[in-house]
Amino acid sequence: MKTILLLFFALMALVPPASADWRPVERIEHYAVTGATGIDLYRSIGENGPSVGIGRAIAYTDFDLLWSRDYRQQSDGSCVLASARPSLTITYRLPRPAGPLPPHTQRLWDVFIAGVEKHERVHGEIILDMTRQIEAVSVGLRAENDPGCQKVRAELQRKLVGISEERHARNREFDRVELSEGGNVHQLVLALVNG
Repeated sequence: MKTILLLFFALMALVPPASADWRPVERIEHYAVTGATGIDLYRSIGENGPSVGIGRAIAYTDFDLLWSRDYRQQSDGSCVLASARPSLTITYRLPRPAGPLPPHTQRLWDVFIAGVEKHERVHGEIILDMTRQIEAVSVGLRAENDPGCQKVRAELQRKLVGISEERHARNREFDRVELSEGGNVHQLVLALVNG
């Protein structure tokens, strides 16, 4: 029996941690743009792109993050957050021509949209990093003298504010660099419009 238990624990050590068994769901949603030239397509993006803040964007990355959390009351009156499993859906909203493009414009568009998608996927990675950070600070979080697990929930919420603020700051800084004059997205737009 002792040998079987040792074998069982040895095998359990090979099982990856809970954080390794989830994956985000990624979706791409398109909105239609029209035109036969790069400048026409860009104007259509300005008219039809996703509304963000006070204007419209070329593309936008959004997410839906839900959690399955297991709070466990302990015999000493404390509470432990034993597990936290995320369900993350990242949605990329990208432009797509409503119809066929002339060959020259298609080549310009292919370079443009590949660069725009690459940019948006960095935002997706920032969201994924945030989710991993939340998971890391959640699992094992403990509060003493916490019947009903209210203290540990409040402590988790306090930690989430800082993680969310960090994500916003990273997104703003990335966009500031990419969208500024001479930045990557700025160069993509110029190549599409002036191509």
